[in-house]
Amino acid sequence: MVPVFQFANERVVVVGLGKSGLSAAAALKSGGAKVAVWDDNPTARKAATAAGYELLTDPDKLDGVRALIWSPGIPHTLPKPHPMAVLARAANIPLVCDVDLLLGAQTDAAVIAITGTNGKSTTTALTAHLLAHAGRKVDVGGNLGYPALELEPLGLNGTYVLELSSYQLELVPHLAAETAVLLNITPDHLDRHGDMAGYAAVKRRIFDNQRGSRTAVIGIDDPMCAKIAVELKQGGRNRVVPISVHQPVPGGVYVDRSLLIDATDTRPSKIIDLRELPRLPGLHNWQNAAAATAAVRAHGLTGIEIAQGLRSFAGLAHRQELVATVDGVSFINDSKATNADATEKALSCYQNIYWIAGGRQKEGGIASLKPYFRRIRHAFLIGEAADDFADTLEGEVPFALYEDLEAAVEEAGEMALKEKLPGATVLLSPACASFDMFKNFEERGEAFRAEVLDLWPAQNGSAA
Repeated sequence: MVPVFQFANERVVVVGLGKSGLSAAAALKSGGAKVAVWDDNPTARKAATAAGYELLTDPDKLDGVRALIWSPGIPHTLPKPHPMAVLARAANIPLVCDVDLLLGAQTDAAVIAITGTNGKSTTTALTAHLLAHAGRKVDVGGNLGYPALELEPLGLNGTYVLELSSYQLELVPHLAAETAVLLNITPDHLDRHGDMAGYAAVKRRIFDNQRGSRTAVIGIDDPMCAKIAVELKQGGRNRVVPISVHQPVPGGVYVDRSLLIDATDTRPSKIIDLRELPRLPGLHNWQNAAAATAAVRAHGLTGIEIAQGLRSFAGLAHRQELVATVDGVSFINDSKATNADATEKALSCYQNIYWIAGGRQKEGGIASLKPYFRRIRHAFLIGEAADDFADTLEGEVPFALYEDLEAAVEEAGEMALKEKLPGATVLLSPACASFDMFKNFEERGEAFRAEVLDLWPAQNGSAA
């Protein structure tokens, strides 16, 4: 745990008592702060009280409070601000999240901060892996893995690799990354940010207050990010390193056919043929590899070190995770694909797909996926979105509706194994949130994995 001394002998309130909130409360308490806690959920309040934390007696009064440590998932502006956020702003009390506390406590450590609508978790994990594989002292967190204050205190010569969501970027005034990465911007979380302009403005904050090399790694394959890259370059405060999977980019990192090319030095050089990396399939993962390469090059890794690290990367759970291969049929867990844009990335990687989709639908549905319908042999629809997805697929893709994920997995697997088509893939890529049926996308992915391995144990195929 990283102790936080910033608020020693001062009164602070932790709002939101999930894992990150409780770890923040513990870190603040260990640093001498006078900590009170609050959660709108009575069960969470009761559990925190039982754990020895002081409950805020009156959430309508914040007298003497120095700061609110705010859970990023709780709205503080749009669509409707929480009453405590309104009260805090009226009293000029800052709202910060646990990541900001980490950054304020560990100012000697280097920071690589990573955001984007899609791909940020894989890029974060890959960047940390490349550094660790090269022998660097590193820890990884933020929106990925452990709560920020449960990371190791790294100090000088250490590097934090932090995945930052748009929600977190609103609450990290101490963010001053040596290297900041923006992968892409596509519609998401618009209820929290108002519109695409508001969403893009929050993502752009990752480049504010950069220090050291001020390296800004930006994917230029979508127009909003390309515009930000131009503006930052014109501003002259950041060293802009563009990345692309569609075109050569002078001074950047790009993919030429399947070759990963580093052009950040005077002469472009080949890092690796990305077709050698089965755990990083598809153009979207190639973008992740380009971004991670650009980030670690800015921190001194060589091309040889990067190639070796890329070859040893095992991939992330729930992100096109190969669960098993049974009689030539691949079972892929892509539960993290909670919107159509993420699912598009998966559909583009495979042929003869037995697609399991559905859940709590996000704005836009799956109409944007029509160019990939020809790849889908059959769709197995679940959850609240099943009827709407069926309407979109009508006349285009054969489909059936199922009451639960387990039944869909069984039917999809049996159909794929019976038809024995080349490259057959049972793909869970829901294009939906999980909350209608599961606690989160991780639980949904675990249920998929468990059902696959229960129905087709490793001895009947080859587990991945």
